[in-house]
Amino acid sequence: MPRGIPNAKKDDSGMRYTSMHVPLAPNPKHMGTSYLKSETQTIWRNAARKKELAAEEIAPSPEQRRGSHVIVIHPGSRFLRIGRASDVNPLSIPNVIARRHKPPTPVPIYVEGISRPKKGQSPQLSVSTSANGDEYAVNITSDDPFDAKIGSIIVSLRERMRFYKLRVTPNAASIASTFNEQFKPEIIPEFNDPFLVDWIQDPLEDSEVLIGERALLLSDPQLLNYSVKWPIHGKNFNTRDYPSHQMILDDIETIISTVLRERFNLSRPDYKDYSVVLVIPDFYDRAYVREFVNILLVSLGFKQICVQQESLAATYGAGISSACVVDIGAVNSSIACVDEGLVISESRITLNMGGDDITEFLYVLLERISFPYRDINLARWYDWAVMEDLKARLCTLAEGDVALNLYDFVVRKPGKPTEKYGLRAYDEIILAPMCIFEPRVIEFDRKRVGLRSIPHLDVTEEIIEHPADHVTQAMIISTQHLLPPPSTAPTDVRHSPVPISQPQDVIENGGKQEQQEVSLPSTAHATPPPTVESSAQSTAGAPGEVSTDAPMEVVDVEGDGKPSPMPVPPQSQPPQPSVPVASNYGGLGIDVCFEASKLPLDVAIFNSARASGGDDKIRKHLQAVLVIGGSALIPGMAHALESRLQAIATPLVPSMDKVQIIPPPKEVDPRVLAWKGAAVLGKMDSAADLWLTPADWDVLGMRGLRERCFYL
Repeated sequence: MPRGIPNAKKDDSGMRYTSMHVPLAPNPKHMGTSYLKSETQTIWRNAARKKELAAEEIAPSPEQRRGSHVIVIHPGSRFLRIGRASDVNPLSIPNVIARRHKPPTPVPIYVEGISRPKKGQSPQLSVSTSANGDEYAVNITSDDPFDAKIGSIIVSLRERMRFYKLRVTPNAASIASTFNEQFKPEIIPEFNDPFLVDWIQDPLEDSEVLIGERALLLSDPQLLNYSVKWPIHGKNFNTRDYPSHQMILDDIETIISTVLRERFNLSRPDYKDYSVVLVIPDFYDRAYVREFVNILLVSLGFKQICVQQESLAATYGAGISSACVVDIGAVNSSIACVDEGLVISESRITLNMGGDDITEFLYVLLERISFPYRDINLARWYDWAVMEDLKARLCTLAEGDVALNLYDFVVRKPGKPTEKYGLRAYDEIILAPMCIFEPRVIEFDRKRVGLRSIPHLDVTEEIIEHPADHVTQAMIISTQHLLPPPSTAPTDVRHSPVPISQPQDVIENGGKQEQQEVSLPSTAHATPPPTVESSAQSTAGAPGEVSTDAPMEVVDVEGDGKPSPMPVPPQSQPPQPSVPVASNYGGLGIDVCFEASKLPLDVAIFNSARASGGDDKIRKHLQAVLVIGGSALIPGMAHALESRLQAIATPLVPSMDKVQIIPPPKEVDPRVLAWKGAAVLGKMDSAADLWLTPADWDVLGMRGLRERCFYL
């Protein structure tokens, strides 16, 4: 034995102070193994074995229809669509609840989302035909900013009418206004009204809660001491009308349980035998998903749950694997590209406008031509229903339908006889839906007043939030015009060194660097980003695109303070700490998500397709645009989108073919297409690996959804 190394002898004396033995060095071959290091190898396997060995697990009888024990729930701002997966169509219930309230009952607050003319001014004709004989020319004769906003939409309409060689009726607004001012309503007796409404005019002693249609039948909720609220607003909870976050969850739970009890004859003890497929927004809030799953699995006690995004469910319902899904809802419009059954997360973008803005804008336009129903108040539900009926019957996006026509509508008010009105209108029927392409008249800042973020738990999130949860590449592309251009930016910013000693250059180039890193490989440098200005310049000669840059006003709005981690920068920069979303890009303090929500619909669709990949991906998705939602039923929507998208894409995308709008399957309502797709998923045998049980949710929480659902 070499000198200096002590002789290692075995200790047999039994006098050791401890029995601990120094472990051997680990085997290098075992260092990289993943055995028993993931919950999937323990939790899921044990749960699967319990299911196999459970004696009470009874297979469904052959006579039961597939999906009869699966409940599909698609919550929305206006309607809750719910039904069994085996049903042909869902049950559409107004997503509203009325609770008895101790006096004084709070007065409902109506937030005006559309600009209004100056108060104190009588409605007057502010747009007149030019004196040089050009019937398509427009002259703004008023100093009201609202008239200038409407004038830009009329200019776009006249350009499209010029392109299609359609004649313009002179003095149409004056003719319509004169007729409407002199019109007197016709009284319809009760025995002649086939759609007489049975209003609730007396206090109900045995009903503490009313949901759906019954809540809307209250003649005067304040007089009857009921508080009427809509728990869902857009893609999140309605925090404006609720003082407490828990009250929203209680109302959602009450609506779902009441519908299941009254319409499907299911009581709470039966829930343990039913599975649930929940449809969530594409650009979802993680807290929204967590609270909804808590309601269904913990509060209501369903057997298991599967969560699916709207755009992917819509492709299932349409029977296609790849598309650019455009969902025009009541409050929001969401756009996302689906590629071979997978939602491209960077292509998601949400616009803060929808069908309700079209309804309100139609009301404002009709008021300018002396709307004959003088006593209208959009804060009352029955008056709002009158405008919704007019929107469904009158509005169009086909320029050939613009004419000075006579329409009629019926007003049913509680305690008063039914009245039938006549109405003459000209281009108001097409200007109203055009606001989604020319959103200058929409007050975006006013629409988000009172809305607050959902409170997070006082613990660390179970999943580290990804930057795409707050800002996507499509949103960054849409707001690039708000960022200052770098003064000395090299041609390829991705491969250029960033001078660390100059903090201003780091901010500007770093923001640009992040955008270029995720941008398309083929169009990142060859063409400018399809911002609103660039699209307007490229489509100056196209009809209806002359004022595309109208809505994009630079509004420096501070963010809502929701923290999100900084995206991983290139290797030439050290990692940045977590900062609010508003200061992530360019250091300007702008709210990227909010600013991107102001885009015109056609520009947002193109930016979403551009964020999905290269030129091939852009062509692929623009040739398969699937429009769903209630506003997809507006006549001429497909052609209006096709022509505008074609004008934007042709000069920016090489070898661009014709843009195509995919119609929904035959005899399928586009409003329920996402629900039908989720029902298809609930009936598939391959969905057995996507279910999350209450036991798994209790142990893993949101990590369980990440393991089981492929959208996180």
